Amino acid sequence: MRVRVLFFGVLKDLVGRTGELLELPEGAVVREVLSHYLSEVPRMREAVASIAVAVNQEYAGAETVLRSDDEVALLPPVSGGLGKAASIVRDTIDTQGVLARIKRGEDGAAVVFEGVVRNQTRGRRTLHLEYEAYEEMALDQMEGLAEQALKQFQVREVALVHRLGRLEIGETSVLIVVGSAHRAAAFDACRWLIDTLKRTVPIWKKEYFEDGAVWADGEAFPEEIPRAQGSPGREGASK
Repeated sequence: MRVRVLFFGVLKDLVGRTGELLELPEGAVVREVLSHYLSEVPRMREAVASIAVAVNQEYAGAETVLRSDDEVALLPPVSGGLGKAASIVRDTIDTQGVLARIKRGEDGAAVVFEGVVRNQTRGRRTLHLEYEAYEEMALDQMEGLAEQALKQFQVREVALVHRLGRLEIGETSVLIVVGSAHRAAAFDACRWLIDTLKRTVPIWKKEYFEDGAVWADGEAFPEEIPRAQGSPGREGASK
């Protein structure tokens, strides 16, 4: 049978392509896909403990059985069309426009978070950034976070916007707006949303410096997300 394999972030650079078709025996599982690429690209072994896998845009474990024409995405730790609460854009994020759309007369608070491109990382001067995503899955994940925030924090409305492509210093890469009757719930929801988005949504950042470029180290996936080779222990998951 044949499956389509996709690579993102640093894995795309290691493999040297964004995707390809892979022939597998009937009944093959996710672990066999990973084994194939570990053999083909030995440098992937350094990152294998932190790689997650999605099958048809859903996180999957190592023993997930594959079927012909499945889409298998290999995902390094993450750095995040228009949905009801979430959108991915390639132009400048319109913070004021999103805020105006979210605010209502019954709100006592509208909390805004903007992630902004800074001019340096650990003392190295940054020239610009580039973001990429597994877009359909990223949108689904962002929509899911918005729905969870509405229930968990009892806020009225949430908007999440992430930009892809090249971003210059000072530009907004991610925007979160939370509208709520009470400020405490709005602050808590906003903080939870950005922290969870950075850990779970398949969006990656490449930093360009005066002396080279590198994919930013992502936070480890939460323990509830299965890894390609099974869930690592706490020590293996730390960064």
